[in-house]
Parts: sequence; C-alpha cells; structure tokens
Amino acid sequence: MSSVDRQLEELKAEIENELPSGITVSDVKYEGPELVVYTRHPKQFARNGDLIRKLASKLRKRITVRPDPDVLSDSREAEDRILKVIPDEAGVTDLDFHVDTGEVVIEAEKPGMVIGRHGSTLREITQEVGWTPEVVRTPPIESSTVSNVRNFLKQERDERRDILERVGRQIHREEMGREQWVRISTLGCCREVGRASFILSTAETRILIDCGDKPGAEGEVPYLQVPEALGSGANSIDAVVLTHAHLDHSALIPLLFKYGYDGPIYCTEPTRDLMGLLTLDYLDVAAKEGRTPPYESEMVREAIKHTIPLEYGDVTDIAPDVKLTFHNAGHILGSAVSHFHIGDGLYNVAFSGDIHYKDTRLFNGAVNDFPRVETLVMESTYGGRNDYQTDQEDSERNLIDVINRTHDEGGKVLIPAFAVGRSQEIMLVLEEAMRKGKIPSMPVHLDGMIWEATAIHTTYPEYLRDELRDRIFHENENPFLADEFNHIDGGEDERQEVADSGPAIILSTSGMVTGGPIMSWLRHVGPDPDSTLVFVGYQAQGTLGRRIQNGWDEVPINDRNGSGRSNTLKLKMDVETVDGFSGHADRNGLMNFVRTMNPRPEKVLCVHGDERSVQDLSSALYHEFNMRTFAPKNLETFRFK
Repeated sequence: MSSVDRQLEELKAEIENELPSGITVSDVKYEGPELVVYTRHPKQFARNGDLIRKLASKLRKRITVRPDPDVLSDSREAEDRILKVIPDEAGVTDLDFHVDTGEVVIEAEKPGMVIGRHGSTLREITQEVGWTPEVVRTPPIESSTVSNVRNFLKQERDERRDILERVGRQIHREEMGREQWVRISTLGCCREVGRASFILSTAETRILIDCGDKPGAEGEVPYLQVPEALGSGANSIDAVVLTHAHLDHSALIPLLFKYGYDGPIYCTEPTRDLMGLLTLDYLDVAAKEGRTPPYESEMVREAIKHTIPLEYGDVTDIAPDVKLTFHNAGHILGSAVSHFHIGDGLYNVAFSGDIHYKDTRLFNGAVNDFPRVETLVMESTYGGRNDYQTDQEDSERNLIDVINRTHDEGGKVLIPAFAVGRSQEIMLVLEEAMRKGKIPSMPVHLDGMIWEATAIHTTYPEYLRDELRDRIFHENENPFLADEFNHIDGGEDERQEVADSGPAIILSTSGMVTGGPIMSWLRHVGPDPDSTLVFVGYQAQGTLGRRIQNGWDEVPINDRNGSGRSNTLKLKMDVETVDGFSGHADRNGLMNFVRTMNPRPEKVLCVHGDERSVQDLSSALYHEFNMRTFAPKNLETFRFK
C-alpha cells in the first residue's frame, strides 16, 4: 500500500471517529487540493451545519462531501424539489445533474440567493434531495468564452476527475528528504517588460510562476530550456501558477503541454476563462500575420482542463511542502498576488504579478497584508524615479477634454486598449461622462475582443470593486449595457461605415499597436487631421505604439488583400497620451505597497521593468527601507534558505 493510500485510510478512520452515530463514510479520495468524502447519509451531513467546518479545521484540509451514487434520488424528482427550495428571484436558468459524483450544478442569475446566508439554502437543498449543489452564475451579458469553457469542462468531467485524483496524490505524497532550501530562478521579464516566468524551487518541489511572451519581440520567449525548468523534463515541474491572463504572463502556458507537461495550473476562475480567450486570439493573430503559431488550439484546451481555480484568500496545499494563497492584485479581472508558504514555517515568498495599489473604477486596490513574507518578487513597470502617473480624476478630465475637442472638430477618437482591464475602465468613464453630460452622447465602438472580455467581467462581479458589483446586480444599472456601446462584428464593412459617419469613439485592440483591428482603424482614421489617437496604457519598448508615441508619423501597414506586403501610412491625426489609466501602480504606488506591508519583506527582487525602472526602484527601496534589494538579470538564481 502506498503512503497516500495509508494516509487516506487514516483520514477515513479519523473522520468516522468524529461523526455522530448514524452517519457513515463509504470512501475518501483526494481531488486536487481537496479531500472528498463520500457518504450514504448526505442529508444527515447537511443537517449538522457545522460538521464539515469542524472536520476541515481538525484535519486542516479543504473538504467536500458527496453522496454515494446508489443513494441518489431521481434527478427529475430532485429538480422539482430543488426549485421549490430556491427563491424565484434567484433566476435559475439551468440544472445539470452528474450521477457519477452526486453533484447538481445550478446556474442562476443571482447565485447568492441559491447559496443563502452562510450556505443555508445549499444545506437545505442537500437535506431535501441528497445531491451536492454547486452554483455558477448566468452571465448577464452572453459570453461565448464562459459558455465554451463550461461546456468543455462538462464534456471532460471523467478525464478531469482522473487528473484531479492524480494531482491530489502528488500533493499529498510523502516528503522525500529532510533537506530544506528555497530558490528562485529567473526565466524572463528581468530588466525588460514581458515574457514573465520564474521557477520557485524547494528540496521537494518545483513550481513555475507565469509563462508569457514579449510584446513587440517575436521569438523572445522565457528560458524554458534550462535545467531548472523544462531542461529536466516537463514533468519535473510540480505545478504552474498563473498570476493573471495578460499575454506577457500567460501566452506560453499552453506550450508547456506541447512539451509534455501534465500537471495542474492554479489561477482564479476569471483568469482561466480570460487565458482561454486571449491565447486562442494569440494563435489567430499569428496565423493571420503569416507566423507559425507556437502551439495548436488543442493545447489551450489541455491548459483549461488542467486548471484548478482558487478564490482569493483560500490557503491551498499545492505540494507536500508548499501552500499557496491568492490575493487581489487590483490589475485586471482575477489578477492575483501569489503568496507561497514553504515548509512548516520555513520561508514565505510573494510574487506581486502586476499590481495597482489604489482603488480604480473597476477594482479594489492590491492586497499587501500577509502573515509573513521574507522575499517579495515585485513588478517595476513604472518604477523609474520620474514614473509618476496623473491622478485618476485629472486623467479622466484630460480624456474628456480630448474627446470634446475632437468631437467639436467633427473627428473620431481612436483608443488602442487592452481587451482586458483598460477597455472596461475606459467604458466606465465614458458611460458616466455621457450620462452626466460631460461629453455629448455619441457611439462608442468596441472592436476586437473587448465586448467578449466585458461579458466575462460581468460573469464574475465578486472580483470587481464593491460599488460596481452593486450597480451590476443590485441596482439593475449595468453600466456596460449603456445604449452608446456598439460591438463591431461586421469586419471591414462596418469599420468603413463608422469611418464615413460622424463623430465617435473607437476602442480597439491591440493596446500596443502590435497587430489586430487597431491596424485597420489606423488605415481608416489615421489620415484624418480632425481625429485623435489617444494612448491610455503602457507602450513597451519595440512596439509600434511606443514609436508612434515617440513621434513616428509614418507607419508600416500590411496590404488589405493579404499579400503580406507592407505599405507606409502617413498619420495626420493628432496623437495624445493620457496617463493615469494604466493597470500598473506608478512609482508612488509601488513604494507605498512596500511601505504599508507589515512586516516588510527582508528582500525584494525588482522585475518586470526596463533596466532604468528596476534599478531605480531597487535603489529607492534599499535607501528608504534599509532592505536587501536586487535588480536581477534573466537566468539568475537566488537561494534564500
């Protein structure tokens, strides 16, 4: 018998010892980080409301209770009884019964009403029918991504359970030795922005954090071939942790499966969906531009199948000696500061990912409250000594001034924006400005993936700022459904129609002018001296966006006929940069993030910034807080214990 099987037998005996008479346990399994308890008495479990919580506390495990399949009530009868328990106002749109696990997935417009106060309605459902309810939200704006991901995971339930059981056994395996050490190896995004990738190693475990591409630099990928990463074989990595879905962090996650990786990916649920959306688009753009994509779409599906979503604040075992906790990073939907607790109090490392320290219209500001952090790996995008962003109110005022001036001249405002994050932030500013009469009501055209990304935002309101969440679901005033917003889905014909009509605002991907529909809009609107191109997000070195920002007025544009030949387009439109809308903290925000940490870390690795930014931030943190700081290069390794 393996050590894991012995462990499960001991856990089963311990659980049975804690249960009241009349409740039995038929099986105990690991599924990923969770301990799944099967019972012939699910109704009695549900009646003892605190029983699962007490067991979880005693065993220090996340516990899910499921009924034995042979004690399940008929699904048609169960459906009628479930719908009688759930209030009509919850807006149940679907019930999906899974006999193999005894779970019923309830999709509803208002999941909170299905859950009930402290889970009371869920317990009532189990008491009534014995099935274990799982609740998901019906997207207020229809999202093909959310629908496709849910349907795919439903089709792959059997294989996914096999994956989770295998991962669970790996997490809870017996530790192999007594040696203890902690190392971080840098595989990308050091003294540069893009291709974020790190290896966190212990004597037991190897974890890959992020695996992205580098905007504007085709072929520059993380150093995955080194022995610390895939050089020792793809399955020498125990787990992958994805901080957020932007392509400079996520683009090459599916590539790992092409190389033979078969383990878990930990991220938040919205990050999983957005990763699917953005990586599939990444492949599509590469194909349209005549480049060979680095992997097939099948690898994206493999990545989604292997994803284990975690919520903010959940402390989760991901290896025998590593616990992971995600915290809100304030950057984009589902972005997470990733805190790793290593060993039995041995060491603590936090990876900031990309952070925004202050509240924005979309998100609450980044969390920096941890029990312990000895080393912080921190982004430095705006870490330079002069990288101070305009105050948000001033930024919005500046944008409104540009829009009013351009409208008065009869032109169009063209805003290159990331589909995820900046676009939704700008949409909120425009919706309020038109509603309050600060700018004239005019069409706001959303091109590329912006509308789909917005639909995903409304599917996960619990990840949005408190006030915005309330507007979407409690006051029936979803700002993303304003009449002015128009989803461009008619391609070139619709773009030409917009170009030939009156004043309008156009939000289009890609945010750094590296391809996508923004190139078409430059053809349509660029030669118009009455129109304005407005940059509202970071433009990385080497991107066309940075070059235009720096004064280029002649830009290469591919022929529309798809011949691949490049022509030169003369830009006559005005070019403006409106700071303050970035999803990244500025110099003050980064310093304040560290300043308000209690206790502060002993060491900080400044990464994800150009050379000047990381050096400046590293120096400032050292001088102000008397801590050890580093501005590492790629392929460096740091030992911390």
